[in-house]
Amino acid sequence: MRRYLAEAVGTFCLVFAGTGAIVVNNASQGAIGHPGIALTFGLIVLAMIYALGDVSGAHINPAVSVAFAVSGRFPLKELPPYLVAQIVGAFGASGLLRLMFPQAVTLGATLPAGAWQQSFVFEVVLTFMLMFVILNVSAGAKEKGITAGIAIASVVALEAMFAGPICGASMNPARSIAPAVVGQQMQHLWVYVAAPTLGALLALPVYLGVHGSLEGPAVESDSSAAD
Repeated sequence: MRRYLAEAVGTFCLVFAGTGAIVVNNASQGAIGHPGIALTFGLIVLAMIYALGDVSGAHINPAVSVAFAVSGRFPLKELPPYLVAQIVGAFGASGLLRLMFPQAVTLGATLPAGAWQQSFVFEVVLTFMLMFVILNVSAGAKEKGITAGIAIASVVALEAMFAGPICGASMNPARSIAPAVVGQQMQHLWVYVAAPTLGALLALPVYLGVHGSLEGPAVESDSSAAD
C-alpha cells in the first residue's frame, strides 16, 4: 500500500507543479516563460525520484511502469494498482488546479501545435529517449544509482525545452489524461496515451541490443521516471 500511495503522491506533485507552471504562466502573462516551465518539470521529477524512489521506484508515469513490467524488472501483478495510483494522483492535481484557477482553459493539457502526426512522432521519440536513459541509470554501479535522478530529470527538462512548443512534451499518459479530461480538451488525447507507451516499449529492444540483457532492479530502485 505504501508503494501505491507513493505513486499517487508523486504523480500528484508532478502534475500539480508541471501543469501548474503552465497555468500560472498563462494567468501571469508569461511571468514563468517556456524555459521556466521546462525547468519546473525537470525539477519536480528530480525531487520525486529522490523523495520516493526507495519506496516505489518513483515511476510516476504509466508508460514507464508498462515498460518496466514488459522488461521483467517490475512484477506484472503490481502494474494495475500502479496505473490506478498514478491516474488518481494526476486527477487530484488537475482537480485542485481547476478549483484554484476556474478561468484556466486547458489546465496545461498537451495539444499538438501542428498536425497530430507530428506530435505523435515527437512523443514516441521523446519517450523512447527518456525510457532508454531510465533503463541505463536504473542498473549498474551504485554511483550511477546515486546520480540517476539528475540524469532522468535532465532528460525531462531538455525534451520539454525543445519539443514542448510543438507537442507539449508529455512523455507521460497520466500527465496528459488528467488535464485533458478535467479541462475538456480530449480531441487529441489518444496521441498522448499511445505515443508515450509505444516510445517506452521501443526502448526495450534497443537497450537489449546495446547491453545484451534487460536485467536490472525493479521497484526497489532509486531511479524512475517522468513527465
